[in-house]
Order: sequence, then structure tokens, then C-alpha cells
Amino acid sequence: MDRRLVASAVIAALYGTLLAGTAVPASAATPAAAPGAVDCRRVKCVALTFDDGPVSDTQRLLRILKDRDVKATYYVVGKNVQANPSIVRTAAGAGHQIGNHSWDHPDLTRLSAAKIKSQLSRTDTVVKQATGKKPSTLRAPYGAHNATVRQAAGRPLVHWSVDTLDWRYRDAARIIRTVKAQTKPGDIVLLHDIHKTTVDAVPGIITALKDRGFHFVTVDQLFAPTTLPAGKVTHHNRNAYRR
Repeated sequence: MDRRLVASAVIAALYGTLLAGTAVPASAATPAAAPGAVDCRRVKCVALTFDDGPVSDTQRLLRILKDRDVKATYYVVGKNVQANPSIVRTAAGAGHQIGNHSWDHPDLTRLSAAKIKSQLSRTDTVVKQATGKKPSTLRAPYGAHNATVRQAAGRPLVHWSVDTLDWRYRDAARIIRTVKAQTKPGDIVLLHDIHKTTVDAVPGIITALKDRGFHFVTVDQLFAPTTLPAGKVTHHNRNAYRR
């Protein structure tokens, strides 16, 4: 049987609230365990993604995911990584993917190429200090991009195909219903772990999608073995199921 490592967002958060924690010394992250072998051409896969952290409640989310053996992708804000490096280290060590979501969540289309690169490189640096690895993908704040952003990114831009609007509707039950009703195989779901109601919704999301036969994978796993091209914006991998 052909087995591959599973592979391998308009509004990401219309607010600038970045919760900070207590800084701790960074050290190398424990290497993540290798993901299970799943072929997303043969089974239904979905990538849950969480933007704007890490914050204190990210730790509760990590426990929920661990208890249910679910892998996800975190699009982190560099300023919050600087304040909470141990949380990012724990996430990476548990096998979750860490993506770049800028330093302090500006609209990158309003910045020069040099300032965009600074936003990304500062975030790359603190993520690498915490985990030992730079993020390989970018999610532009608010999903805002133009030619300058795409060129300056130097990596794939990964946005989303299911927008839960969890930043607007702080209602766990509504978030669960949205994900359950809208998610298709190959989708990327946009969530925000800075909201308590979103973290509250995660167990229900997992149960609802597992009941429909979904496997939970990171963004890279959703597309593997394909490598997404730098400068291209990707929203989903539904095409893998068109046959």
C-alpha cells in the first residue's frame, strides 16, 4: 500500500490584543515524534490551525489535543512567542507545526518590503530559539496579502478554507456547528486559541469530525509529499479528493 506522511486565512483577527505571559529562558525543544503514516488521498484529512498565540490558555489547548491524540498547526505572533517561549517549545515537542503569523499582527500590505521582512525574521528568530526550527510557512494577518507580501515572505502563505468567525462569535456551540457543517476533506480550519470559547469548543470539534471519519493533521502533513511553493497562497487541499 502506498503510505505517505500525511500532509501536507477575510479575517484572521480584527483586533490587536496580544496577551503576554512571563518570559522564560529558551532552550532547544524536544524533537517532535514522527507523525503516523496516513495517506490523505485515501482517508479524510483536516488541518486545525490556531492563530495569534501563544497565550496562557494555549496550554489548556495543548492538553486537550494530547488527550485526543490530535495534531494541529499554530500560527504564532512573535511578540507572544517572546513572552511565552516554553509554550511554543511544548507545542513543537508534541508534534504540532509552528507557523509564522508576523511579529505584532499588522496588515502587511501597508508595510514596505523591508518592514515585512523584519516582521517575519524577528518571529523566525524567537521561534527558532524556542524550538530549534524556523517556521516554514506564513499566515498573513487578516489574510491580507499583495505582490510585495508574497515576494517578501520567502515561503508559502497558508490561509484557510473554513472560517469559524470565532473572534466575532464567542460561542463554543456555534463554533462547533460551523466546523461540523462546513468542513470537507482537505480543508484548513481557522481558529484562535486566544479566545477561551474557542478552546472550549475544541473537544466538540474533534468529536464531531472524528464521527465523520476525519483524520487530524498538520498543514505540512496535509500536503505531503508535495512541497508548497514560496510566494503562493494556499487555502486547502480539496483537490486531493477529486477523483
